[in-house]
Amino acid sequence: MPLVRINLSRDATPQVVCAVSETVYQAMIEIANVPRHDKFQVVTRHTEDELIYPAEGYLGMTYSASIIFIQVTWNAGRTTDVKKAFYKAIADGIHAKTGARKEDILINLVEVTREDWSFGNGEMQYAPEE
Repeated sequence: MPLVRINLSRDATPQVVCAVSETVYQAMIEIANVPRHDKFQVVTRHTEDELIYPAEGYLGMTYSASIIFIQVTWNAGRTTDVKKAFYKAIADGIHAKTGARKEDILINLVEVTREDWSFGNGEMQYAPEE
């Protein structure tokens, strides 16, 4: 039940957007054990002045105007090893499909509980058993 937010340059082609979207989805299925068809994503394109990052770099990374921000909100409980493999699969996959620099792929995970979701009708589909 992840919700993925992808923020990238307005100059990104539809092919790049598709490759980023599909790479994240595949990593969720293959590494994070997310069910097939659980694909909820919001893609937002930005002008250069709307993607803010440290020009001098951070933690040894240097960034360019082609930076891609990926935020995944998902249920808590995955191990550190799963998260590391997830990050690597996304960076490697996007780089292989688009040529994007791995340094320009920033990924953030937000962990929530199952009852923090409503998939429609104003209902808590994963309400705890009472």
